[in-house]
Amino acid sequence: MRANTITENLIQLNRAHFVNAYLVREPDGFTLVDTTLGGAAEQLIAAARAADGEIRRIALTHGHVDHAGSLDTLREQLGEGVEVLMGELDARILAGEPVVDGKLRGTWAKVATKPDTLLHGGERIGSLEVVACPGHSPGHVAFLDTRGRALIAGDTFTTYRRAEIPNRIMQAFPLATMGTQDRGQVVESARALRALDAEVLVCGHGPAVHAPAQAMDAAIARAGGR
Repeated sequence: MRANTITENLIQLNRAHFVNAYLVREPDGFTLVDTTLGGAAEQLIAAARAADGEIRRIALTHGHVDHAGSLDTLREQLGEGVEVLMGELDARILAGEPVVDGKLRGTWAKVATKPDTLLHGGERIGSLEVVACPGHSPGHVAFLDTRGRALIAGDTFTTYRRAEIPNRIMQAFPLATMGTQDRGQVVESARALRALDAEVLVCGHGPAVHAPAQAMDAAIARAGGR
């Protein structure tokens, strides 16, 4: 697992060269955003400690296996005192509820952990503002760091080669598109994230993009004309 410092409060953790989790520094330690695939718990805990902190809470952008795959092991190793937060609709899907009509897209994690807090958008998690952005998954959320306006967008955008919205197979990282539940709604959510005027864009897949306005606009234009 490779750690990259994005801002003074944000560390990107890249696993297997294709999926990211994030450590967000807070006064009491770290908020871990996403957990990557299964088998990463020890590496994630070690990365936080190497950055002189402990994981105090786990916030998920969505429930696909490459984002929530290590959740159960992390909860087991870190204990019940570590808060778990997730979008309500994705939490209901993970609990086995029929949330969508038709086929559920994407590979969903199989988890026993129940979130302590259900997210709908508008909440605050330390320095992070929760932004509802359904489309890739029904309960997908993003997180905006209000200190430096770094936007953790999950899979509403990907940034391999260039910023893209995962609603078309013909792009640099088509796997995200294959997991997108609503290819129209994800574009509308991308527009909402663009309106936040982020200083840095980071995603579940791909490198950080600084001053991302132009790249996000271009991605929206391409996705809207699919």
